[in-house]
Amino acid sequence: MPEAFIVGAVRTPVGRRKGALSGVHPADLGAHVLRALLERTGVDPGAVDDVYFGCVSQIGAQTGNVARTAWLSAGLPQHVPGTTIDRQCGSSQQAVHFAAQAVGSGTADLVVAGGVEVMSLVPIASPMSVGEQAGLGSPFSGEGWRKQFGGQEVSQFRGAELIAEKWGITREDMERFALASHQRALASEAAGDFDDEIVAAFGLTADEGPRFDTTLEKMAGLKTLIENGRLTAAVSSQISDGAAALLIASEEAVRRHGLTPLARVHTLAVVGSDPILMLTGPIPATEKVLDKAGLTIDAIDLVEINEAFASVVLAWQKEIAADPARVNAVGGAIALGHPLGATGARLMTTLVHQLRRTGGRYGLQTMCEGGGMANAIVVERL
Repeated sequence: MPEAFIVGAVRTPVGRRKGALSGVHPADLGAHVLRALLERTGVDPGAVDDVYFGCVSQIGAQTGNVARTAWLSAGLPQHVPGTTIDRQCGSSQQAVHFAAQAVGSGTADLVVAGGVEVMSLVPIASPMSVGEQAGLGSPFSGEGWRKQFGGQEVSQFRGAELIAEKWGITREDMERFALASHQRALASEAAGDFDDEIVAAFGLTADEGPRFDTTLEKMAGLKTLIENGRLTAAVSSQISDGAAALLIASEEAVRRHGLTPLARVHTLAVVGSDPILMLTGPIPATEKVLDKAGLTIDAIDLVEINEAFASVVLAWQKEIAADPARVNAVGGAIALGHPLGATGARLMTTLVHQLRRTGGRYGLQTMCEGGGMANAIVVERL
């Protein structure tokens, strides 16, 4: 089977809610990383076979197939198609999977995989809330769903609380983890570790999320998200704006276009998990992808697991027993932010560049997803 290579990976800085990117149209933000990706790789845009973009809240400016509108907004060739993917928070990681599968099947040679989300403009869960307000119903009100799961609350916030309870993760555990995320992100930014992956966008040159003044004492003073709960805003991913894009190429395309691979896609996996706990999927996804790859967690040099909530990563850590120093080594979404449909591509962009910077061989990316799912991917630096 043909192999798939990552030959380019770029991202915008991640803007915080109502920050520097909040007034940018999602299609223009996506267009920005598309142009940067093609400029960096030197590939003729007309040679691209397809564009896969993740976007979760597909309503308003983010509807109408934002993969297509971003490509056209960039002034790129009209004959190149695009499609928009919703696998919830894993949408743009799924875009990478689909791109690798298209190349691996021999049906495509060059595919762009990325994602965009401007949460300042289109708030989280907008399609659901606006639809319900318009009398269009709820995804959890059908007879079949209620037969399976009743009328209980279905939300990522509840899932994160249930995970903390099930795995015995305290508020203090999560606050220490969150503080470390900020400290790692700030240290990495100061060291220039993100320089190769970030393309300045609309006047923003660095991630806006990391907080230099965060302390355990400040976190301890915050109210919990629910009464008698354990989670606070400080141990949750930040509402953010951003975009990222990667170019996936076949071996033939690498030769034809004179490209230099950053990494090869080694192994892919995707799983379903309990839709009420919802966010535990990275545990079986990691187990599945490592088994398929014939690797142990000790063979993985760097891990990027999305910090949707601190409890998600800490539960995963208890089950997988990865070296904490290798997990989100440059900070995660608690510090850097989580622009939903863009985060999967952001994580992969960070992973491949950090593998090259550190000389590591294998990298693992995984992330929890709404509905109880998770993607996992192992890449090998070349």
